[in-house]
Amino acid sequence: MTETRPVQVREVGSLEEIRAIEALFVDLWRTSVDQPPVNADILRALAHTGCYVAGAYEGDRLIGASAGFLGGADGDLHLHSHITGVAPDAQGRHVGRALKLHQRGWCLERGIAVVTWTFDPLIRRNGWFNLQRLGAEIVGFERDFYGEMRDGVNVGDHSDRCLVRWDLPAAGERPPVPADAAPPALAVGNRGEPVVLAVGADGGARRCAVPADAVALRRDDPALAQAWRAAFRDTFGAAVDGGHRVVGMTADGEYVLAR
Repeated sequence: MTETRPVQVREVGSLEEIRAIEALFVDLWRTSVDQPPVNADILRALAHTGCYVAGAYEGDRLIGASAGFLGGADGDLHLHSHITGVAPDAQGRHVGRALKLHQRGWCLERGIAVVTWTFDPLIRRNGWFNLQRLGAEIVGFERDFYGEMRDGVNVGDHSDRCLVRWDLPAAGERPPVPADAAPPALAVGNRGEPVVLAVGADGGARRCAVPADAVALRRDDPALAQAWRAAFRDTFGAAVDGGHRVVGMTADGEYVLAR
């Protein structure tokens, strides 16, 4: 058995550390070195101007990183966490949670009470982590938020995203929402296909399922992945646009929305 060391998260600022984070992001998003998800120049500028750039380390090895910038629309000072990634062999070891908790402490030390970010709601594990583990809230649904993306993870898919708001003083882990709290609006069919049972924003509470592994589905069956994307827009997206609030996820990983 390979012994693992405790994970340590800290701010970074040196050019060497910044370049290591850029290289990690290139590997994770499967891009060329000429088109990193965030280049070292931007990361260096963020760190230099007092924004958030941090790495998670196991000993001297970088195994995760996160970067964000300050926002202040309508006088609401917050940190927008733009990108976070964890090395594949370190996933499942709570590195992402360690990064988020470090980010939370960093913000509270500076009097910042809110963190926002976007995520792909079809990726079930991310939805569970954001809503149930961290206690963040989905406050919007954006179709093609980033437009066409050309990295190796998202290429060929629409960049639909949920906007998340994490109110730091009040947030905490939540129990799963009971499955019988709402009738299904989007379910998984016998062949793994999306089954739409209710569309639009009318009606009360509803449940929306997602694929077990949307990333693998996008790679192995792009047509089915696109069918899920369209169905999720018509159900979950339309409900959020129409005033439904996402109250959490069931133990089976279905989103639950209520008026």
